[in-house]
Amino acid sequence: MTQKILLVEDDPNLGIIVQEHLQMNGFGVTLSVNGEVGLDQFDKDEYDLCLVDVMMPRIDGFAFAREVRRRQPEIPLIFLTAKSLKEDKIEGFRIGCDDYIT
Repeated sequence: MTQKILLVEDDPNLGIIVQEHLQMNGFGVTLSVNGEVGLDQFDKDEYDLCLVDVMMPRIDGFAFAREVRRRQPEIPLIFLTAKSLKEDKIEGFRIGCDDYIT
């Protein structure tokens, strides 16, 4: 059974690169262009992992993660972001992410 990843990334180039790399390694990947679309996708399907950017329009990654944690607390959630300040990392872990990659 293929593991399914919800990738929430607003940068189209980076999103496609990460999506294609993961697909080449055998993962099923749904790419969402912002947190709002990501939550819609999250409600429509079941995922094994969420990979989330922090800085996005409409619903940012932190708000997305809070909502995902509320709906499904056990799903693995990793932030994949350029926001590397200590305070941002602390906030990510406070929300409940499993990892914070800059």
